[in-house]
Amino acid sequence: MPFRRGRNDLIDQPRDPRADEYPMPAVPFGWYAVLRSRELRPGKVVSLHYFGRALIAFRGTDGKAAVRDAHCPHYGAHLGVGGKVVDGSVECPFHGWRFGTDGRCTFAPFASRVPKVSIGGLPVHEHSGLIFVYCGPTGPSWRVPEIPETTSAGYAAPVDDVCRARIHVQEMRENIVDESHFHHIHGQSEPPVQNFQPDGPFAEAHSRFRRRVLGWDIDNTFDVFMYGPGVMVVRVDGPILSLTAVALTTPIDDRTSEMRMLYYVRKPAGLPFLAPVLKLAFRAEALREVREEVQIWDHKIHQQRPILLPHEKGIKALRRWYAQFYPPSTPDELSAELDAATAT
Repeated sequence: MPFRRGRNDLIDQPRDPRADEYPMPAVPFGWYAVLRSRELRPGKVVSLHYFGRALIAFRGTDGKAAVRDAHCPHYGAHLGVGGKVVDGSVECPFHGWRFGTDGRCTFAPFASRVPKVSIGGLPVHEHSGLIFVYCGPTGPSWRVPEIPETTSAGYAAPVDDVCRARIHVQEMRENIVDESHFHHIHGQSEPPVQNFQPDGPFAEAHSRFRRRVLGWDIDNTFDVFMYGPGVMVVRVDGPILSLTAVALTTPIDDRTSEMRMLYYVRKPAGLPFLAPVLKLAFRAEALREVREEVQIWDHKIHQQRPILLPHEKGIKALRRWYAQFYPPSTPDELSAELDAATAT
């Protein structure tokens, strides 16, 4: 029997300790979206917590976003708790020290000269209504391409859905190439055949999505575009419903990850007023299925050597591609993981 939507069997179950064990580092190297642009207003400080770090975001006088470490080096106050933006710098709520978007101290009351200290931060790139930061041992050598649907008048304002689970971001990404779950969770008649195409830090997967939704038979193209470990764009196109899903998966700490989904429904040609109806139908059907997946993720363990059926090729292919986002020197457990992933 297929998994029934709305089941809550696992909610109160105790967690197996192995559900928190992963052989790979918690933060693969790459770009991650930490905010929508609209959430960072000029003159405001926003507190964040990702990658096991307390962070703040604010805009300088030029409007450019900065994401810096949250604690003042002077005496340790959290700059996002009572801090404010003054002349494009964030001011500490405790003693009034200020730090610019580059992290450098710009002012310290009663100091004979500005202290030569700074707060750490992450490279920032903003486009498509999103604020991306880069995590890695060196500066970024590639960027996330712009996502045209996010600013197109041909698409309705997005359905914005955020959830967190006790799972590694790699396993969140593996979900899109898990052929069999499309039948069991999403109601496809059979597992789709996917064409996975890696290209450096980018990858694509192409297939079709066939199922019945609220009495409609859906037969859509299904095109997936991956931009490093944390950003994925899924374009679903068909005669009844076409949409673009922007999947943003970001590590919170070494046990927990966040998934933010932005669903952009294309306005029907000549009938743009139908877009709200399509959004409601999509929300009613799809978001419940996402919650099922999150509930399962929250309790599953990581299988270094999953027992895969002959048609289940996607997970192995994705793990082989995803390995590039980890340090070349890895623990023995990770080596075993990658050996298993690349075994023929």
